Amino acid sequence: MSAESPVNPESPVNPESSPLSVRIGEVQRTLPTVRAGNLGRVPLVEFIGDPEFTNAAAQAMLGLIPPGTEILLTVVTNALPLTHELSDRSGLPYVCARKKRRTYMQDPLIQNVPSLSLGVAETLWLDGPHAERMRGKRVTIVQDVIASGGTARALARFVELAGGTVGGYMAAFRQGDTTLPLAYLQELPSRV
Repeated sequence: MSAESPVNPESPVNPESSPLSVRIGEVQRTLPTVRAGNLGRVPLVEFIGDPEFTNAAAQAMLGLIPPGTEILLTVVTNALPLTHELSDRSGLPYVCARKKRRTYMQDPLIQNVPSLSLGVAETLWLDGPHAERMRGKRVTIVQDVIASGGTARALARFVELAGGTVGGYMAAFRQGDTTLPLAYLQELPSRV
């Protein structure tokens, strides 16, 4: 299920490297393009440090939360403020996986992620007490952008290892050809 609003059609994408304009509700942003791994240039979505854009996306995504969701799961860094705002608006708690082990983690779950968009593998860590919060719960995975779905699949493995059930996948933007059943607001080009 996706929203009807596509990337702003009035802003044609220059295949060289022109920025891309997107609108969520009343908030419009021009996304810079950056080189990412083997993909060439891609639009860069930044929620960190942009509360207006983050709040607009969270508000628009409320209707995408699958029925029966009991907890949200995300990963640091860029998706964290978005998930926090979704949690605040929906009243659903959330759990966050990290990209580095922290000394205070107790019996963490670990998942390796081959990232096609970054061109490098990453390791995700989920603190044991946070994993326990998902036991027996219906969990929706939230990301800022889902491209190949590698990170989302690693998060889904965390849910399964913790004894929860994946209830769905949500992202503000879909970029690329993922086969995940993804609810999202807008499609971004795979490269520009």
